[in-house]
Amino acid sequence: MSVVPPSLLCLGNLPLPRITALPGSTVPPKSPVTLLCQGPRQAEGYKITKVGSPGPMDKEEQITPRKTNTLRIAEMTTDKTGLYHCSYQRGGRWSRFSDPLQLVMTGAYEKPSLSSLADTVVAPGENVKLQCFSKINHDVFILTKEDGDHITQNQSSAPQDRGRQTIFLLNPVSSTQAGTYRCYGAFHENPYVWSQPSEPLQVQFEGSSTQHRRSTGAAAPTSPLFSGTTDSPSSTQHRRSTALSGDLASRGRLLGIWIGVPVAAGLLLLVSLVFLILYCLRKAKRNAARKERQPEAASRANGQASEAADPQEVTYSQVTCRVPHQGTAGTPSWVPRQTQSSEYVTLAFR
Repeated sequence: MSVVPPSLLCLGNLPLPRITALPGSTVPPKSPVTLLCQGPRQAEGYKITKVGSPGPMDKEEQITPRKTNTLRIAEMTTDKTGLYHCSYQRGGRWSRFSDPLQLVMTGAYEKPSLSSLADTVVAPGENVKLQCFSKINHDVFILTKEDGDHITQNQSSAPQDRGRQTIFLLNPVSSTQAGTYRCYGAFHENPYVWSQPSEPLQVQFEGSSTQHRRSTGAAAPTSPLFSGTTDSPSSTQHRRSTALSGDLASRGRLLGIWIGVPVAAGLLLLVSLVFLILYCLRKAKRNAARKERQPEAASRANGQASEAADPQEVTYSQVTCRVPHQGTAGTPSWVPRQTQSSEYVTLAFR
């Protein structure tokens, strides 16, 4: 006959509490985080402890009158990382501990790279292989899914191209596995201290919405002959009226084109004629002005020519040339001397 320890008898059949971290369980260095333990309304107090610790993290908050109990960590450090769980008290008895919460500090090492070995858009049932690689010799890599159903996988690494890598297999793929994935690197001696997160990788799933669209598209073109239904007179008349209205609309558009093209051509011709008339008028004005300037230039040139031909002043001068004759000393003075004829010289001054 086995003996049940008294410590187990006090646990009873109380529902398990739930522990969460706000804003999340992966916390950057020196960032705050709050642990929250939730239980039933009849809970009289709560306690939050770290797995492996002898007592609660804060003895003063082991039993409190509040319905929820919180433990606030002001700055995240490596000694605060680990697994946490909580329990509550009701009717003098303590419940069992909640499922453990993994509290992790990120950003301790450089980020790895995450890539897909196949297409990131997959069909149901297909396999998806995600490769996480780092130049740092991490012992283990962690794959996390950030949205929807949170998924975390830990897997040992293997040497690859001057670094370490691991390949995560999502098999088989379902709609719940579609979302954004990241990977981290860590070491066995400190498994809750991770590297910086990798760049996000989006995995898309060809789910029920695509299948629904395909099935809808296949059922759409069924004929009444195969469906066994007949059209009513009202539906036939509706289709005829719709076809008639469509025919009238197409004819109206065609008539608009026939009318619009000649009108546009006429307007273009009218504008061309107006420009041609304006050009002719402007050219005629230029020719008339040129003809008016020509007589004035001719009269001015004739006046200058006449002035050049006529002298300004004419002077007549009589020149008398006397030539003495040789004679004897005895020639009497009373004998008249013979003179030559006079000549006139015309002097013109310009």
